[in-house]
Amino acid sequence: MNISELLTALRSHSEKPIQFMLPDGGLIAAHFHVTEVGHVLKRFIDCGGTRRTLETCLLQTWVHDDIDHRLFAGKLATIFDRAGDVLPHHELPVEIEYEDGVVAQFPVEGKVVIGDTLIFRLGTKHTDCLARGICIPGECTPAPKTEPASCCTPGSNCC
Repeated sequence: MNISELLTALRSHSEKPIQFMLPDGGLIAAHFHVTEVGHVLKRFIDCGGTRRTLETCLLQTWVHDDIDHRLFAGKLATIFDRAGDVLPHHELPVEIEYEDGVVAQFPVEGKVVIGDTLIFRLGTKHTDCLARGICIPGECTPAPKTEPASCCTPGSNCC
């Protein structure tokens, strides 16, 4: 879900409290706070030598002991309005940062209204080799002839 889609949902249900559903079906505690709305720009080079960028809108959540706190959709939309030029455009995908033992980031995949609550479904992120079959010269150990040639073959030293 990108920022535009998220804002449409928030503004369409401005009087509803919001919650985030984790990939395992659990919920981030209803009394969470959104402590940051940020633009994250990651510049990197993959193991094949290709320069890449990845941009997201990251909402940091924080759960404190004020259990009566509730964030309503309209309030979160207002926070986005205040973000102004922090967010370069509204096509950025939205991710939720949440700490439960470790800090993790979850892409927002969809929404559903259950009762009087607007619930955003969170997905998972995965690592991957972005340069399968492409190697920086001298950086990959050739795979044995019985296996497909790939710098990301288990045992190669590229990735």
